[in-house]
Amino acid sequence: MGNLTRDPELRQTPNGQSVTSFSLALNRSYKGADGNWTEATDYIDVVAWGPLGERVAQYLTKGRPCLVNGRLQSRSWEQDGQKRSKVEVNAQDVTFLGGGEGGGQRHSGGDEYDQTPKAAPTKKKKDDIVIEDIGDEPINLDDIPF
Repeated sequence: MGNLTRDPELRQTPNGQSVTSFSLALNRSYKGADGNWTEATDYIDVVAWGPLGERVAQYLTKGRPCLVNGRLQSRSWEQDGQKRSKVEVNAQDVTFLGGGEGGGQRHSGGDEYDQTPKAAPTKKKKDDIVIEDIGDEPINLDDIPF
């Protein structure tokens, strides 16, 4: 759980798959060797694929808090003759936190192999509950069927 360090970047792969990249700042406190509390910030790169990535790009902006559930993924490549590597979170669901549009909503997407859109949960209207007054009459144990 953290705050976005920049606006999400939505791109398309050559085969038309949507992918969104964003970064989270995670704040933490710990007690140092001197006994004083110290604040630290970690920065985590996150990738969201398919419809999940599209929703992230649509609703989240720099500074917004969110909760990401996913798996760690390591990748490596060569750039300008140097080998580079990176560990990032491959998001499986993202919960938008805080106020504003989309706040407090959880959005899921399968892994990169299953990018079929998930059906949105439907809210059922609850029927009005009527509570009848049963009075203070004692219960006859012979009336209970079990």
